[in-house]
Amino acid sequence: MPRRLTALFALLLLLLLAACTGGGGGTPEPAAEEKPGTIVVASGRDVTGSNGVRQRLIDAWNREQRQKATGSDFYQARLVELPGSADEQRSQLLGALQSGSARYDVVNLDVTWVPEFAEAGLVRALPDDLVDADVIGPVAETARWDERVYAVPFNSDVGLLYYRTDLLRKAGVEEPYVPEGFTWEKLRGHILTLGEKLNTPDYRNGWTTQLAPYEGRTVNAMEAFATAVPGLGLVDEHGRYTGNVEQLRRGVQELAHRVVPLSVSSQAKEHDETGSTSEFTEGGTAFLRAWPSAYPTLYRVFGKRLGVAPLPGRAVLGGQNLAVTTSSERARKATELIRFLTGRQSERCLLEAGFAATRASAYGRALRCPAEISAAPAPSPTGEADEVPRGDEGRPGLTDAMLRKALEQAVHRPRTPLYGAFTQTLITQLGPLVESGSANQDALARSLDEALRRALPG
Repeated sequence: MPRRLTALFALLLLLLLAACTGGGGGTPEPAAEEKPGTIVVASGRDVTGSNGVRQRLIDAWNREQRQKATGSDFYQARLVELPGSADEQRSQLLGALQSGSARYDVVNLDVTWVPEFAEAGLVRALPDDLVDADVIGPVAETARWDERVYAVPFNSDVGLLYYRTDLLRKAGVEEPYVPEGFTWEKLRGHILTLGEKLNTPDYRNGWTTQLAPYEGRTVNAMEAFATAVPGLGLVDEHGRYTGNVEQLRRGVQELAHRVVPLSVSSQAKEHDETGSTSEFTEGGTAFLRAWPSAYPTLYRVFGKRLGVAPLPGRAVLGGQNLAVTTSSERARKATELIRFLTGRQSERCLLEAGFAATRASAYGRALRCPAEISAAPAPSPTGEADEVPRGDEGRPGLTDAMLRKALEQAVHRPRTPLYGAFTQTLITQLGPLVESGSANQDALARSLDEALRRALPG
């Protein structure tokens, strides 16, 4: 082939690759002609209830689009809530995007799914400026994979410790019941005191959490592991396993302290978020590990008898991020929608509705959610949409400053495209320990190390 033709062929190939990957800076290329129409947003259930804050934010964006429209054609967004648990929603989204059976433009991904969806080519790289310096550090890290932004933090999450002030007072525990620097060792001391002093029907369990064989068990385990081994990652930047038996042994030892039958409710091994919250609201349990979304329900039941504190040790970061699918025919407009939904004003609305906001600016007093968005949602059948009680500093007992600090100190679960294999391995391997409250810790650590090496090959 002549040299000139070879150079021309190379140039055409580079242009083709640039078009396929969305061009420089991660800006998604639209279809040949982006036509006005409906941008479909697929998401899990909104914990703020029927007509929740996510829907109200989308309604606000739709109003803007109608005002900007110059003719009868305009863009609008429609929220589709997926049924089932988080694991079931992940399977639904993977199946739909891989098969093309559903025309989703924007998907709301759990923070642990981002590497998998990006690596599989199911979501597009996005402009870097969508995740700016205002996004809280650990939260911002969930947006990227392979040094590119694939999903923008929408609402965050972090584990908190809820507790019954009345039970602690009755047992003679002095205030502050959960002071700064509170540890799991001190929590176990409180539980022993409660057991000795409150031999009455109104006290049954020291604490409860989510240990059923689903993602809740992984979250609780990773919080124990990260507390026992500071800086523990278990995988490298490519998602390859980097752990060892000694790290796992220390993690297993810490988890064993937390699930010993004398401390934790016997029902915790069967509980998800709903089950553990229900057990706590029934009374008789002094402490609960739960997400911020549990606060409205708990405050409605206990009022001033409810205490809230950062989780002892390390708390795992949760939350959801918005991504544009590679199959979207309205990718550029879908990116504009994400910019609106994750902007400073929207994040303030999410915070006021009960979510943990992803931006530092949302936690200040300068921003307030517009009245047309902040209006209390219509009650849902389960009642979770009750308005969140708020004071000048945030929720009573749970200040905005406390929530932001908890997010800033939160740790990640392993970031890997094979996260599904990781979490299933951890859930299965830790089953005997969780079920019985005891196990041969050295043998369990060795078995877990071998299983993770198979699940996450180097």
